[in-house]
Amino acid sequence: MDANVDSPAPESSSPPLLHPALASLSFLLGTWRGQGEGGYPTINSFSYGEELHFSHLPNKPVIRYTQKTWKLSSGEPMHAESGYWRPKPDSTIEVVIAQSTGLVEVQKGTYSTSEKVIQLQSEIVGNASKVKEIRRSFQVIDGNLCYDVQMATHTITLQPHLKAVLKKI
Repeated sequence: MDANVDSPAPESSSPPLLHPALASLSFLLGTWRGQGEGGYPTINSFSYGEELHFSHLPNKPVIRYTQKTWKLSSGEPMHAESGYWRPKPDSTIEVVIAQSTGLVEVQKGTYSTSEKVIQLQSEIVGNASKVKEIRRSFQVIDGNLCYDVQMATHTITLQPHLKAVLKKI
């Protein structure tokens, strides 16, 4: 066996190459921070601080995604999730997200590079006793990343749940 196969790549001072499949969503790459609002028919409304981070793996057709939220008043952590986004050449996208609550989402959707819009719809919501469906919509407007999340449970139809406006830092 070639010893170089299992060895890590040598350190390089140049940034990792962006896989060509990610060029259409390169506008997402980086760290975004801002504030959001949440609510649902079964909970009180709330506000939160949030940070999203999108990065790419060297020469791989996937975007790594991490998210964390905190209480604005105290900075206390509220929620976190992470996953991977896989854009396809036909403007479709596959996304997997694992939440700190134990819930896992497998989503599919579409994206528009010219409009900087991504629409996601849950295919599977795993390990969820109540959540039946999740939809996420992202759009860059005037340099801000704006998103909203809708959610349905087994007893409540699809309703607004979260929305935020984030600036690239």
